[in-house]
Amino acid sequence: MLFATVLLLGLQPAQAQKTFEGVPAPKSAYLEPLLNEIDGDGDRLINLFKDIHQNPELAFMETRTAAIVAKELQALGYEVKTGIAKTGVVGILRNGDGPTVMYRADMDALPVKETTGLPYASTKPVLQADGTETFAMHACGHDSHTVWMLGLAKAMVELKSAWKGTLILVGQPAEEGVAGAAAMVKDGLYTRYGVPVPDFLLGMHSAPGPTGLIASAPGVQTAGSDPIDILFKGVGGHGSSPHLAKDPVLMAAHAIIQYQSIVSRAIDPKEAAVITVGSVQAGDANNVIPGEALLKLSLRWFNPDVRKTMLQGIQAINNSIARAYGMPEDQLPTLTSKGGTTPMVNDKTVIDRINPYLANLVGTDKLITDFPGTTGSEDVHLLKGDNKDIQFGFVFVGIADPALFAKARAEGKMVPFSNHNSNFQVDLNAIPFGTKVASVMTMALFQK
Repeated sequence: MLFATVLLLGLQPAQAQKTFEGVPAPKSAYLEPLLNEIDGDGDRLINLFKDIHQNPELAFMETRTAAIVAKELQALGYEVKTGIAKTGVVGILRNGDGPTVMYRADMDALPVKETTGLPYASTKPVLQADGTETFAMHACGHDSHTVWMLGLAKAMVELKSAWKGTLILVGQPAEEGVAGAAAMVKDGLYTRYGVPVPDFLLGMHSAPGPTGLIASAPGVQTAGSDPIDILFKGVGGHGSSPHLAKDPVLMAAHAIIQYQSIVSRAIDPKEAAVITVGSVQAGDANNVIPGEALLKLSLRWFNPDVRKTMLQGIQAINNSIARAYGMPEDQLPTLTSKGGTTPMVNDKTVIDRINPYLANLVGTDKLITDFPGTTGSEDVHLLKGDNKDIQFGFVFVGIADPALFAKARAEGKMVPFSNHNSNFQVDLNAIPFGTKVASVMTMALFQK
């Protein structure tokens, strides 16, 4: 069926996908009041979503978004902690004896110029960390993630009589660079800020499948990732006299091509590996050979040995090219790591516990429970820090207007748009729907 033939992230044709084959959980007494509460809150949540969408903020600069999260949580009676890893926010709601459940939403946007044409599209340029100006948009759905969490926050307060335990809500910065979760832990999430160590950690991500679809499977879900910068050094000069210079642009160009030979010739074809050069920065003038060229890379992997091979290969290629162009040993290219994350793995015990409740919500045919992991990456699981006993679960939620999705399929497209695309757009009906998904799976972990 259609729902089972599309990988939610839309990056590849479906392979070995299955829908839920178990027995949906019996409808709990709290379910209808919970869903009614969220339906009644729908207009407020959609307005919050539009506001955050129109005002995107980049990694570690999410001050306005963080202030909205803190204000909303405080108004609901949560104990709120702010400024964790610059812009991280945590809300804690204690409701008697029971499990401690942490739910995370990421808040950062991307340096992408929006082309959706929506009436609430992002049009404002923003400053990057280096002071330069760029357009930005929520091209990966983090605005919806934030609002889903705020809807969850209210629903759990209204339904306090139906659960016991401690709920921790985390507004996380800088997921796009897979740096924010680790930064929050390093800044003292569980120590200096005194956030309780949870029994369970949950998260969700939007994806361009149709609204109403959920993917929730055990095992490996996303790849490990390394964002790295490569700086080629050269000798600048006049464009008319390249023989008097040492051109770092040409060095970088050769490196970009040769990096792909690492994947095609140094790594077992059965292993997944990606080396993407997402940015090339060098010079400002037509007739000037610059002194430096900067490459921004993204590596994806599942096997740590593959990661090691890629990093070693990149460094070897960089150095050999620089030496071939006559650069001295103290001027060889530098490699700077900007964080990174390991593959994200769902605990089967958590998925087995929440899936019957999700099947009850959407039906067994709209809950995908077996699909290949994606080479996209996440850092939410790094919120565990050194606490290895925390049980973890993460689901993907369809956010594409079903009509738009059907039109794309009729045109032979896998999905109508992809994550990080300038036309990425969240169906407004997915705002209350995602809130229901978040609330149902969170509530499931509080049930005995």
